[in-house]
Amino acid sequence: MEDKNMITLTIDKHEVTVPAGTMLLDAAKTVGISIPTLCHINLEGTCVQNMPASCRICVVEIEGRRNLAPACATRVTPGMVVHTNSARVIRARKTVAELMLSDHPNDCLTCPKCSDCELQRLVMRFNIRTMPYNYGEQSVRKQEQTLAISRNMEKCVYCRRCESVCNNVQSVGVLSAIRRGFNTTIAPTFDKMFSDTNCTYCGQCVAVCPTGALTERDYTDRLMDDLNNPDKVVIAQPAPAVRFALGEEFGMQPGTIVTGKMATALRDLGFDYAFDTDFGADLTIMEEGTEILQRLNKFLAGDKDVKLPIMTSCCPAWVNFYEHEYPDLLDYPSTAKSPAQMFGAIAKTYWAEKMGIPREKLVVVSIMPCLAKKFEAEREEFRVDGNPDVDYSISTRELGRLIKRANIDFVNLPDSDFDSPLGESTGAAAIFGITGGVMEAALRTVYEVHTGKTLPHLEFNEVRGFEGIKEATIDLNGFELKVCVAHTLGNARKVMDKLRAGELNYHVVEVMACPGGCIGGAGQPYHHGNVEILKARAAALYREDEGKALRKSHENPDIQKLYKEFLGEPCGEKSHHLLHTHYFDKSIH
Repeated sequence: MEDKNMITLTIDKHEVTVPAGTMLLDAAKTVGISIPTLCHINLEGTCVQNMPASCRICVVEIEGRRNLAPACATRVTPGMVVHTNSARVIRARKTVAELMLSDHPNDCLTCPKCSDCELQRLVMRFNIRTMPYNYGEQSVRKQEQTLAISRNMEKCVYCRRCESVCNNVQSVGVLSAIRRGFNTTIAPTFDKMFSDTNCTYCGQCVAVCPTGALTERDYTDRLMDDLNNPDKVVIAQPAPAVRFALGEEFGMQPGTIVTGKMATALRDLGFDYAFDTDFGADLTIMEEGTEILQRLNKFLAGDKDVKLPIMTSCCPAWVNFYEHEYPDLLDYPSTAKSPAQMFGAIAKTYWAEKMGIPREKLVVVSIMPCLAKKFEAEREEFRVDGNPDVDYSISTRELGRLIKRANIDFVNLPDSDFDSPLGESTGAAAIFGITGGVMEAALRTVYEVHTGKTLPHLEFNEVRGFEGIKEATIDLNGFELKVCVAHTLGNARKVMDKLRAGELNYHVVEVMACPGGCIGGAGQPYHHGNVEILKARAAALYREDEGKALRKSHENPDIQKLYKEFLGEPCGEKSHHLLHTHYFDKSIH
């Protein structure tokens, strides 16, 4: 019997049967036909989509249709006969690319996206070796460099991916198309600078930009100067998600765990100490978990003024988002600093005192999957007499470039351990890199501290997965703890709007700004819309957790020693001073 939900068509002489409603682009993929794209991106399962059919690079020829059709926006029909490689199609694609190049600076050798530029790959694919339309005046468009993002609109090809992700995925609404005709550009509202808007510096616009129009601000030259300065002691602290993606920069399969090679590479680069932000993640659970329990105990005691749900505060883009968008709700997030900032505070106090190194001589460098960390490190509240807890942050990509620049054979490096004591961590810290991971790590500690019982199993599968908003109820000795996990700021807005309306019935909420959490951070190797890369990174992260001898933050012996020797009690006077922060009304009126 014929299945009316399936459609059969022919693509390049291949008979293809796909579900009704399938786009030609996806139908072609089922038989291994790769149609080139530029404006299109679809990170399945994470709501990152852009299918405007504006660039026309993906055009195909359909028998019986006069015009060429964009494969990314044309649905299959029964009996359709499609040609993806006819002379007419190939000629049209090449012409479209040549027209794009006519208004492009073509400074490929010095462009930050050189060798990873999607337009550059199309030029090679279409064998473009001359510039037939490159005789007119080029557009002159705005350039800008913020603490986190560099913008060069001369390189923009109007794919509008950045606009789509900023508006539809992140719900920030900073970027839009302005002006018309030859002077069209994509820019912050009213052609403002990023710094004059409510930009969160999540960097997802950078993550999806196919050219060098949007890139991260590069700090590698500054780092090389510090590494070669004999008067500086330079400390590295790589984040959990970095070790599951760094290998991709060297041709290794996504999800390859390179923790040991990374530690070796950091020392070979010249870092004096290779520590680990995972230590800061365990420390965050001690502080944030204690704060959760304190608020819950007040709530259970009948305190009507206690602010619930308590919200995680590890993600700096999320912090920027609620400071800009929800300044009336600043009492709800945890006051705990992020793991990176906690690490910096401890490195420049506890560790510096033990080592006898003056604070001013220390340079703490975060290596992050995130671009908002560059902005976070510059916040005034994270400084002591003008000296920052974290001096600056580089991305996973920047670390990859540094290793290559230093001629280090990364793939064949031996494994080594992080330095102690700020390099020891548990499996709970490793899962900070994925959506639901902070919640799961917190629950492992909150459950055992609150109930006095050992968890029967450590995996909280209810908060795992790529669903945009996840809910779970955890039994704490008869008390039903209701939790929520959201990733992307668009989903965070849905949660926050319910809180503002008094309709939110949770006790704890975790938010991460990037799709999939830190594994999909804007500082990671580019995923180019391939969700399988994020899935591979996620699987590796959980493998790392499972392989750890200790998997609960409160069981980390170096964390216990830190409290005993230096901090006192979690959320005590000293730890609150060093490890907690406050938030600001940054709304733009």
